[in-house]
Amino acid sequence: MKKLPHTFSGIVFSGILLAGLIITGCTYDKEDVLYPPVAGCDTVVVTYAASVAPIMNSSCNVCHSTTVATAGVITDNYEGLKIIAQDGRLWGTVSHTGAIKMPKDAPKLSDCNLAKLQKWIDAGYPNN
Repeated sequence: MKKLPHTFSGIVFSGILLAGLIITGCTYDKEDVLYPPVAGCDTVVVTYAASVAPIMNSSCNVCHSTTVATAGVITDNYEGLKIIAQDGRLWGTVSHTGAIKMPKDAPKLSDCNLAKLQKWIDAGYPNN
């Protein structure tokens, strides 16, 4: 039987090692790793009424209310906000990851407010 060159067995070993690292090295399933807490920000209990509605009131409702629904977007009530939360527009605009960045002509929402909105969205946008 013919013996394989030493370099070939090294290449095979390196490939197996690399494949093992790729398979086991890129998995996170812990909430605190995926969503690290924002210092000084209470996201333990996030509700629509106490957490989300005040953020919308201070940053969005001037332009996106039932009275002034700029671009057809309504953020001053649960039903209107749920629509844009479900289709991804809310997170895309406030996190500045979408094509449109909001609030318009204003700084991005604070990390704390973004964390609260993300938690509410991840929870399925409960009306609580």
